[in-house]
Amino acid sequence: MINANADRGVNHEDELRTLREALQIRLDQLLPTGEQQDRVYSAMREGTLAAGKRVRPLLLVLAARDLGCRADQPGLIDLACAVEMVHAASLMLDDIPCMDNALLRRGRPTIHRQYGENVAILAAVALLSRAFGVVAEAPSLSHACKTQAVAELSGAVGLQGLVQGQFLDLNEGGQARSPEAILLTNELKTSRLFDATLQMAAIVADAPPQARQRLRYFAQDLGQAFQLLDDLTDGLSGTGKDINKDHGKSTLVAMLGAEAVHQRLRSHLRSADEHLASACHQGVATRCFMHAWFDRQLALFGQDNGLSRDAISTGA
Repeated sequence: MINANADRGVNHEDELRTLREALQIRLDQLLPTGEQQDRVYSAMREGTLAAGKRVRPLLLVLAARDLGCRADQPGLIDLACAVEMVHAASLMLDDIPCMDNALLRRGRPTIHRQYGENVAILAAVALLSRAFGVVAEAPSLSHACKTQAVAELSGAVGLQGLVQGQFLDLNEGGQARSPEAILLTNELKTSRLFDATLQMAAIVADAPPQARQRLRYFAQDLGQAFQLLDDLTDGLSGTGKDINKDHGKSTLVAMLGAEAVHQRLRSHLRSADEHLASACHQGVATRCFMHAWFDRQLALFGQDNGLSRDAISTGA
């Protein structure tokens, strides 16, 4: 069993590397260089093509495959690229001086530091526009499929998602908040884009309603786990982002302490894994990816994610 698990781990890493390369190539194709003097084009490409985790587009592709979608399904990579464009645009806006005023992103100066705040805002708007165009033009997908995908993605961006979450974070983050208020902000800022990502995978795979509902529950837990992890790593160097940006902010780490937040994070991961296992019966690639990703992050704290490898290997 140990050798079998090791072999599967190696194959999984090879698959992820291949997928990341495919995503990078397609993003480069979808964001042409334009004229050399066009700073908005350059900012769009810098913000999107700079080395990142690509968690959301990888989740979309892996979940679609685990739901029974063909690996070579046309249009799947394009939907994944559209999600990454939306994510990149949200980071650009999140970093500008009137928002979080961040200096570093992915180990590099933030877009507004490189190109100016006005260019960063325009590049983010252009990326959002391009993302919806990519969905609308995705090859070999039905009109109904594209319409549903656009609806999911637009819902994640607007007042029921990223915009409202950012507003709440900016206007209430410096005040005393209840745990429920913090969780709502986390859901809007993080869980909603994960939800749209996974629903788009389910749309392409023509997954049944029960699976789609389980994926919504999975996205809720996954988003909370991601945000808790982000809060825990705020004081760590080497993350590619500014440190101590949460100083003076009402987070669950500040309210409950790091150990209690670690426990909550592991609880969310266990719940997320159960929902994902229930949704995806034809593959475990998404679960393997989630486990491995959180294992690497939690290793920074000398902890694991609290999930058993045997659960994946037996399909439990």
